[in-house]
Amino acid sequence: MTTFRKTQESNYIETRKILEKNEYSKDPGWVRTLRDDATDKFSKLGFPIERRGNEAWKYTNVSRISKVPFRPSSTPLLTEGVNLDYLGADENAKHKLVFIDGRYMEHLSSVKNLPENIQVTNLGNAMESSSTLLKQHLAKYAQDENDFFTALNTAFIHDGCFVHIPDHTYLEDPIFLLFLNTGHDSDTASHPRILVTTGIGSEATIIESSGSDSNARYFVNSVSEIILSENSTLKHYRVQQHSEEAYEITSTNVVLDKNASFSSVNVDLGGGLVRHNLNVLMKSEGASCTLNGLYMTTRSQHVDNQVIIDHAKGYTTANELYKGVLDGKSRTVFHGSIIVREGARKVDSNQSDKNLLLSNDAEADTKPAFWIYCDDVKCAHGASCGQIDEDALFYMRSRGIGEHEARSFLIRGFVSEIIDGIEHKPYWNFVNHLVEKTLDEWLENRSFG
Repeated sequence: MTTFRKTQESNYIETRKILEKNEYSKDPGWVRTLRDDATDKFSKLGFPIERRGNEAWKYTNVSRISKVPFRPSSTPLLTEGVNLDYLGADENAKHKLVFIDGRYMEHLSSVKNLPENIQVTNLGNAMESSSTLLKQHLAKYAQDENDFFTALNTAFIHDGCFVHIPDHTYLEDPIFLLFLNTGHDSDTASHPRILVTTGIGSEATIIESSGSDSNARYFVNSVSEIILSENSTLKHYRVQQHSEEAYEITSTNVVLDKNASFSSVNVDLGGGLVRHNLNVLMKSEGASCTLNGLYMTTRSQHVDNQVIIDHAKGYTTANELYKGVLDGKSRTVFHGSIIVREGARKVDSNQSDKNLLLSNDAEADTKPAFWIYCDDVKCAHGASCGQIDEDALFYMRSRGIGEHEARSFLIRGFVSEIIDGIEHKPYWNFVNHLVEKTLDEWLENRSFG
């Protein structure tokens, strides 16, 4: 196993060398240095397949990823007629960046109607035009010293998204970041990189949507860095509908300055093996965040959410609520950590993870944790796993409601609290439809009992 794993790491190194001579050849020298340093790191770290004593990967086995010789996809030949409705962005979406199989599609994107000074562009294009901002922020917050997948992503930095909202700017329409995997090439890997910076007193909404309508096997290794300046507000909605043969490892790193506000809704519906690391640093007083998540799994899906909120300063607030609906033989992991640093007084931080098990074969591992190094704080956490309330089900059936419809009502009531965190009504409609469609398929294909 070790020899094969090393072979796979060598494959990534050789692939990167080829890309440096071709697609990456015009990138600035400082970007190449980033990639060189990250390559050294991931080759030394190796795949985290040894889980004994490795708490971060104790419940998630990524050896399946290490066994497949993933490679970059070829340039998509056919992009006309691409259905972006599948990702929740119809023809009325004003601002969008589109990526197909990890490659930027300029002719499908729309960024010309943005207000003055707002930058929304492919990361590769921004490496020259916005080099000062990129040098200041790129690869400064996503820690790759001990994270194989983050280092691997940095080693392949090229295509991706760069969004900058200037000071005192309000953007009414959301920015869509769309990642479609066609499945035309099998066993492909993509490494999207997203960098978002907001100016003082700015406000915007970003919708990140990824998925595939094929059954292909592919690997998505994504890293995001989101930096919020003083008094800025960002709403971030993220939905993935990957193939159930696909693997996705994602790391989202958020830094909040004084009185900045970050809210997110993360929805996992697809993927065979999915891991999402969400790290939020409350850098300055007055920062606040609201983190909501929903995962719905069936058959043999495995979804792992690792959430860390680091209260580096006092007078910061956080509210975190994740919910899961599990069917079949699926398995989910939730590991939430709240850190209160020494001297961070008056922190108010709450965390909760709730799971609804629809099958006796489904498994939810939940592990909330606190690391508190300061008095005079208010913190709470909770975790629960259970089945549908039989009394509520009996009550509804006694009123003439069929069993499947009654169960659907109860499940929808359970998840609605998360979906309602999406304030952009058109996208709320889209996500709500996805959830209802998923539940309908589950109910039609099996009998509960």
